[in-house]
Amino acid sequence: MIAIIDYGMGNLRSVSKAFEVVGCQAMVTRDAATLQNASHVVLPGVGAFGDCMSNLRQYGLIEPIKTAIQSGKPFLGICLGFQLLFTESEEFGKHEGLDIFPGRVRAFSKDQPLKVPHMGWNQVCIRRPCPLFEGIADGAYWYFVHSFFVDPGDKQLTATTTTYGIPFTSSIWKDNVVACQFHPEKSQSSGLRLMKNFGNWK
Repeated sequence: MIAIIDYGMGNLRSVSKAFEVVGCQAMVTRDAATLQNASHVVLPGVGAFGDCMSNLRQYGLIEPIKTAIQSGKPFLGICLGFQLLFTESEEFGKHEGLDIFPGRVRAFSKDQPLKVPHMGWNQVCIRRPCPLFEGIADGAYWYFVHSFFVDPGDKQLTATTTTYGIPFTSSIWKDNVVACQFHPEKSQSSGLRLMKNFGNWK
């Protein structure tokens, strides 16, 4: 069973529905025991970094998330759930993240000619093989909505990159953790394939 973490923010229903479409059993929960017993864990997210971290603390979810990752079970972070895995963010001041991986969440420059937030479809270039991208074409288009991007301290974490004014890391993979800036649940056939791959990932 896939546990989708509910911390009071995020597009939980659309993520849950996408898993249903590809035949994966998923449950939205903030119960620590359910997270512990789940075979897979998903951290989605929409909203402000600081508010999300505050809610994770309020609901006592920080340690269960870290325990789930340390256990080796498949873990997927989506959009803000991707950014939260890093050390800190500069969104509306400085905020500490979960610090699973070294790195900083940075703002797109206001001096660039492209509009911020980065919203809509953009290409994702695969930089190294990742099990969740099996059967998905390099250069496929995915749906993005974000004003901040991850600058990982360890560049070898990067699984894919995307260019929006500048090239940035659009997904990472290390051991049992994959996380992406784009929204697979909104990315049609490619996104559904990634979610199915995640559900089948051991």
